[in-house]
Amino acid sequence: MSRTAIAINATLKRSGGAPSSTDRMIGLIGEALKKAGVDLTETIRLADHDIKPGVSSDEGEGDAWPAIRAKILAANILVFGTPIWMGQPSSIAKRVCERMDAFLSETDEAGRTPAYGKVVLVGIVGNEDGAHHTSAELFQALNDVGWTVAAAASSYWVGEAMNKKDFKDLPEVPKVIQQTIDMAAANAAHLATALSAANFPGQPK
Repeated sequence: MSRTAIAINATLKRSGGAPSSTDRMIGLIGEALKKAGVDLTETIRLADHDIKPGVSSDEGEGDAWPAIRAKILAANILVFGTPIWMGQPSSIAKRVCERMDAFLSETDEAGRTPAYGKVVLVGIVGNEDGAHHTSAELFQALNDVGWTVAAAASSYWVGEAMNKKDFKDLPEVPKVIQQTIDMAAANAAHLATALSAANFPGQPK
């Protein structure tokens, strides 16, 4: 069964500037997914797009979210990458979660949101504490609107506080980080296959 993944990178940096550590984490997750039989088709750098504030699926003229929304819902797996800022997901990551709130009013005849049957993985990088808090915020928000969280679905690297070394600058990926990524990808691929064959039944409205 063919399965696909798409990634969103919630770094605050636009493309064309300094390299993103979040991109490196997403790249490693993509490689692990490929080994598990899933193709990562695209990484969307959110800072490159004008995602309007709001809680609907279309906030009108110039809003980039509807096209991004269509792409992420076309895939089996969403890789949600974010840096840690002030111990939390980035502001762009939070905006995307706010826009997904619209899923709750877009349910089908069985009460299922558009995210039902879709799996999410989270990739986090930072130079401060907050990886567990960040993954908890994202998992709660995403699960609330219908995404399914695989076992051990968070892969993260946190550098020494106040240190200037970023994940992208490491000469090699620490073994334990790679093992965590490989496990997360394998679990997500397995879950996506199961949900593709039999989605959650939901409940009649």
